[in-house]
Amino acid sequence: MMIKSIFGGLLFWTFFVYGQQTQLQPVPFTDVKLKDEFWAPRIKTNHEVTIPISIQKSRETGRIQNFVIAAGLSQGSFCSKYPFDDSDVFKIIEGASYSLQLFPDYRLEATLDTLIHFIAMAQEPDGYIYTNRTIDSNHLHPWVGKKRWENDPMHSHELYNVGHLYEAAVAHYQATGKRTLLEVAIKNANLVAQDFLDKGLKYYPGHQEIELALVKLYRVTGNERYLRLAKYFLDIRQGGEVYNQAHKPVVDQSEIVGHAVRATYMYCGMADVASLTGDKQYQHAIRRIWDDMIRGKIYITGGIGSDASIEGLGPAYYLPNETAYCETCASIGNVLWNYRMFLMDADARYLDVAERTLYNALLSGVSLSGDRFFYSNPLESKGQHRRAEWFGCACCPSNICRFLPSLPGFFYAYDSHHLYVNFYATGVAKPMHRVKLSTQTNYPWEGKVVIEIEEADGMPPQLALRIPGWARGEVVPSDLYYFTHTQPSEIRLEVNGQTVEYRMEKGFALIERKWSEGDRVELSMSMPVKFVVSHPAVKDDSSKVVLQRGPLVYCLEWADQKPLQDSDLNNVIFDSAGFVDLSQLLIDTSAAIKEICHEELGKGMIALEGTALLIVPDSQDYCKKLKFVAIPYFAWANRGPGQMRVWLSLAPKY
Repeated sequence: MMIKSIFGGLLFWTFFVYGQQTQLQPVPFTDVKLKDEFWAPRIKTNHEVTIPISIQKSRETGRIQNFVIAAGLSQGSFCSKYPFDDSDVFKIIEGASYSLQLFPDYRLEATLDTLIHFIAMAQEPDGYIYTNRTIDSNHLHPWVGKKRWENDPMHSHELYNVGHLYEAAVAHYQATGKRTLLEVAIKNANLVAQDFLDKGLKYYPGHQEIELALVKLYRVTGNERYLRLAKYFLDIRQGGEVYNQAHKPVVDQSEIVGHAVRATYMYCGMADVASLTGDKQYQHAIRRIWDDMIRGKIYITGGIGSDASIEGLGPAYYLPNETAYCETCASIGNVLWNYRMFLMDADARYLDVAERTLYNALLSGVSLSGDRFFYSNPLESKGQHRRAEWFGCACCPSNICRFLPSLPGFFYAYDSHHLYVNFYATGVAKPMHRVKLSTQTNYPWEGKVVIEIEEADGMPPQLALRIPGWARGEVVPSDLYYFTHTQPSEIRLEVNGQTVEYRMEKGFALIERKWSEGDRVELSMSMPVKFVVSHPAVKDDSSKVVLQRGPLVYCLEWADQKPLQDSDLNNVIFDSAGFVDLSQLLIDTSAAIKEICHEELGKGMIALEGTALLIVPDSQDYCKKLKFVAIPYFAWANRGPGQMRVWLSLAPKY
């Protein structure tokens, strides 16, 4: 047994050293500042609106009070609905910590200090923290086991909760330099490591999250036990249900299945472990699973989860539009997973998927005003979908409030030979030691990007600029969706005003030279409107198209289709507000599409105007040609409930 243990340790460290040599390094959010007109205002709204709402709702619903009671500062019983409600407080702290780095706010910082004080006092002497058990171990929530960590693996959230604690602690420490919450997390993680690594407990987490969080804690502390523990939780995950991806060992899995959020969080952990240890079995498995997703289980918006009954994945090509679940949390998980896949393989196809999800399915989850939310994000509505102020299960609002201010940390990565520019937005960055960049762009509305190198002493020889899939003529890296015209965008790349040669590698344009302070790189990508069609096996999308411009998917919404007054349209169906039924519109793809400004929905918002044919019921003829207006999908449902469609019926060709 001792020999086996020693051999296992040597094998782990061989993988670990290999992984350290080859893995791309992410650039932390603290080193990137966005100053653009698209993301920066949303991140500010998140700070000024979404985070305060989330804190207030957590007070009103008892989430914060649970920590106060567990700390012995007040009397009472567990006073919120779910045992995983602790996690919402941790996620809000994480988001607020990111936000403090961007917007110094002494009042918010003091609020976090108070919350962290409650959390630290609620922690039991050995490091355990779980308010439902600490408050009254004799009257536990039905999902909570009598022993620590032990429970029905479908519902246990003890390890899920502390995973979000670790993520919050790392963010708070990186943003403020304070170790108050980090020490709480370390104390808890040491307890978990003792109970599972040392004592050999075999309870895998009911809801994955701790795996990726342990990797974050490892990166900050350097304690390799946390990385070992992340892999341990993944390796013992077997003999359970498809619903939470425990039906077979993770290295033997080939399909994306089950609950979508659980799935993406687990795949994040697998990708992290695969990158840091070089474990080939993990790498092969996670690539197989990703391939299964991209071939037939992802929506054109980048959302995943077609089966509302399990909040998760249906079979391949089952992608209904009106009943699409596409949970906001799953979109966040999809971005996190794809970013980690990029760090493992240095392949832009993962970033293409992340970008599609980010600008469409994910951003749809929060209103333009920052105070209303979607849990699910369908691709079609008859008016039954409306944004909510909050949810009993509030995972999505708290997830939004932590994700948006973390976004700057996804823009760059590097190794010894490359500096990768993953996404484009106006701002400044210090992605490496003695390297500073400034970027000017109006992306995603325009495809021109100018990067100036302000400090170049530490610049690697190759600058890698992602050429998005949409610009290369590719919708997704499979045949699930494709443009009706595959002609790529016009792409021009200049350095200091001179056209330069570059080579394409895994979706990146590589420019190699000795870089100097003052060098100016200009990337121009034309951004025409394109029509997207789906694989014929997707029955719900048959004879339909989607409008896409750049990374943005467009939809028709009721409020933009003007009421009709023509007396000849007596047979046309209208909705209750007098707007034409969107199901009666057929898109004429031969007519020109015009870009128009839509200031009602926000500064700089570009909408599309085209031509549709209106169906007259009980008639063999089409009534007349009409103008339609399409808006970016992320902006729908901000003017009240009503009809919406992403996939639009095609008019027959004459």
